[in-house]
Amino acid sequence: MKKQPLNTPLPHTLATPAGTIHYQLTRKKVRNLNVRLRPDGSVAVSAPPRMPLGEIEAFLAKKSGWVLSARQRMLATAPAAPCRYTKAECLALFAPVCDAIFPLFADLLGGQKPTLKVRDMTSRWGSCNLKTRTITLNMRLAEKPRAALEYVVLHEYVHFLHTGHQAPFHAEMARLMPDYRQRRKLLREPGPDSK
Repeated sequence: MKKQPLNTPLPHTLATPAGTIHYQLTRKKVRNLNVRLRPDGSVAVSAPPRMPLGEIEAFLAKKSGWVLSARQRMLATAPAAPCRYTKAECLALFAPVCDAIFPLFADLLGGQKPTLKVRDMTSRWGSCNLKTRTITLNMRLAEKPRAALEYVVLHEYVHFLHTGHQAPFHAEMARLMPDYRQRRKLLREPGPDSK
């Protein structure tokens, strides 16, 4: 077997009961075996020059559950690619939906439409500020089906009636949009371009 030069990462694959691990092995002047996840989710292993490959892979196999679950968590929380629509495009897409739903709440809001804002949000599809009468929608809704956008807009309008997500909130959602639970599921799926 050819000796690996020091500090040269080489790709390896290891099948384990928890799943397959693809990793880069680097031989270094270190005392211990080190396993780390890179920001891109790849697995990097550094090992002492004389440590047998069998010992390295036995250690990885033992830690495979941790390695694979940590990698999955890291990839799940990685920042998404930027929204491909501009704020102006999102406003142009969202405004007609807000205008169509507003009449249901016009009396409650004294005939004054809430201010509509858009921004790229990481953890919400929308928000409602009762004090400033502002509805803010996630720009990424432009990448979802129109039915999902309509659900989020109605959801934010219903918050003008019910601030929390207790039973009265859900009852109002069901009254105004009987299929709101199915529409909410569309937010979890990659939907067709809604433009």
